[in-house]
Amino acid sequence: MSNNFSESEERRELRKAVAKLAGKYGREWFTEKARAGEKTTELWLEIGKNGYLGINIPEEYGGGGGGIGDIAAVCEELSAVGCPLLLMVVSPAICGTIISRYGTEEQKRRWLPGICDGTSTMAFAITEPDAGTNTHNITTTARRDGDEWVLNGRKIYISGVDEADNVLVVARAEDARTGKVKPVLFVVPTDAAGFEYKAIPMEIVSPELQFQVFLDDVRLPSDAIVGDEDGGLVQLFAGLNPERIMAASFSTGLARYALAKAAAYAKERTVFQGAIGSHQAIAHPLAQCHIETEMARLMTQKAAALYDAGDDMGAGEAANMAKYAAAEAACHAADAAVQTHGGNGITQEYGVAGLLVATRAGRIAPVSREMILNFVAMHSLGLPKSY
Repeated sequence: MSNNFSESEERRELRKAVAKLAGKYGREWFTEKARAGEKTTELWLEIGKNGYLGINIPEEYGGGGGGIGDIAAVCEELSAVGCPLLLMVVSPAICGTIISRYGTEEQKRRWLPGICDGTSTMAFAITEPDAGTNTHNITTTARRDGDEWVLNGRKIYISGVDEADNVLVVARAEDARTGKVKPVLFVVPTDAAGFEYKAIPMEIVSPELQFQVFLDDVRLPSDAIVGDEDGGLVQLFAGLNPERIMAASFSTGLARYALAKAAAYAKERTVFQGAIGSHQAIAHPLAQCHIETEMARLMTQKAAALYDAGDDMGAGEAANMAKYAAAEAACHAADAAVQTHGGNGITQEYGVAGLLVATRAGRIAPVSREMILNFVAMHSLGLPKSY
């Protein structure tokens, strides 16, 4: 990002290209696929074929050699045309980043090319039924057995397992020197013996499903570990900051889509005298939502720039703020879009009511707004820890 707070010409051209590509599909196609229980594989593969899916991954492994800001831009533009792809957050951004940073050369060559071209996706499993966002309470265990590792545990709300060839699982192993447990990252094939998953019925309209995952004595070779066995939380958070940046872009894209729909309707819909958009009761909420969205986009760009510059601590604060601001902006925009449409706003024909649930998820996942407020209160304001 340049010092005049605008993106580079290259980034702007990337946005235009992605928007044009995704525009061939559009929201109606996306929701039809989701309601029919079908996947958006065609769009996913075309994004990969054009080099956008792995744009943040090094060129030697099939990627574009860009940064998290580039993949976040792709994510936002997809959402802005009504085709938000949740696995963009998971496969190239979280898993691709962690493997690029900490994987062995063999691991990078094994897994990154498929992530880049879309022919192989990787899910990410951290959340557990009794741990929620508390990483320290993860109970999925990993124990050594000769030259192998054995995993046991349960994960919940894991996106896109049915589409993934592998899952990057966060487990806890015992440190032989201290006896304490430590987080370790394992790549688990979805066809591994003892690995099972079950879909969770959701109200949200999305082609990407959520799953419970069960690991019962899943045996893995020693090279299934990504990074240093003793790397701990540093390696894990290498993927969580990009996750928050991507979640922010996911939300700002949805906000832009909602506002575009609302503004178009407000210009065309006539009640009493003139278009309804001429009335401040309609215009002001939409203008306010636009301001909130642009502020969230700017904070997201800041977070991405800090992350790409290697400032992990600064990026962590900015990424949390961006995710919070973007989710709030998206929720407000979706609500304003429905209100602008009046009764039409709750019909399937106009396609805005579904955004209420889609945007609301951003306040909860991948980390709740309350936990972000805890983080900001403690780390930014220096207040006593509350959890």
